[in-house]
Order: sequence, then structure tokens, then C-alpha cells
Amino acid sequence: MALGAEAAHGRAEALHRPRANRLGLWLFFASETFLFAAFISARFVTSGTEKPAELNQALALAITAVLLASSISAYLAEASIAHGDRRGFLRYITITIALGLLFMVGVVFEFREALEFFPPSTIYGSNFVALIGLHGFHVFTGLVALAVVLNLGRKGHFDSEDHWGAEGVIKYWHFVDLAWVVIYPTLYLF
Repeated sequence: MALGAEAAHGRAEALHRPRANRLGLWLFFASETFLFAAFISARFVTSGTEKPAELNQALALAITAVLLASSISAYLAEASIAHGDRRGFLRYITITIALGLLFMVGVVFEFREALEFFPPSTIYGSNFVALIGLHGFHVFTGLVALAVVLNLGRKGHFDSEDHWGAEGVIKYWHFVDLAWVVIYPTLYLF
């Protein structure tokens, strides 16, 4: 009898833990926002509003669309697990990872192409490398986290009542997407 009560208490505690985890995640997002804001500010302070004509606008727009689509599939993954649809969750997480990888391939292609026109030794080039590199690192860590969530999901780790791990990673993915929504016009439009 006592063992059952302890298990029930542990389950109840696990279900209340996400409140503290959410606060921690939002504080992390706030600190990351300051980091991205500093890099974006540096771009405008050092380069003004000039941008090279050689920027591949079509590719940048295409990879932006891919990343935004990955945010939709991430949302659908979270909604699926919240409603107990494990198969849908796994399907949409897999799609999110695939789109994230496609985004990274596009960014690497754009990065290599861009370095031919404005190397890191130029002011715009150093800003471009810094912002793309910072965001690329965040996308990479997001992809690793999504792969961990996919693996845990395959093992049945998440359910409709207890899926904070997946939810937190998906919120991080949305943050990374939102950061790109600001970085894209910073580098390609202004």
C-alpha cells in the first residue's frame, strides 16, 4: 500500500515539475534573445543598412519557408502527443527533423556561396558569418534535441499527460525559428 502511495506521489510531483521547467525555459529564451539582439545590433552598427547585391535572395527565402514549415510540423507533433496520438507525434517530429536538416543544407550552400562575395575579413562578411554561425549552432542543437525526443517517443516515454520533455524541445525549436524570422530580414532585406 505504501509503495502505491509513493508511486502516486512521484507521478503527481512529476506532473507539477513542468511549471518550474517552463520558467527556466523562458529565462533561457530571454538570455538567448539578448545574445541574438547583440549580434543583430552589431550588424547594423558596423554595416549600417548596406547589404551586398550578391546575396542569394531566392535561396534565403526558400530556406526560410522550409524552417517555417518545420515550425508547423513541430506544432503538430506537440498537439498530437497532447491528444495521445503517439504515431502522429512521431511522424511530425520526423518531418520537423527532415525539414531542419534541409534548412541546414540550404544554409551551408548559401554560406559557402556568400563567402565568395564577402569574406569574413569584410565588415558585412564578419557579421554574416557571426549571425549565420550563431543561428546554425542553435539549429544544430535543436536537431540533436529533436532526435533525442524522437528516440524517447519511439520508446513510449511521452503520453498526453506527461510530455514536458517534448514540449520544451519544441518550444526551443519555435524560438530558433523565430530568431531566423528576425535574422533573415536583418541580413537579406535591410
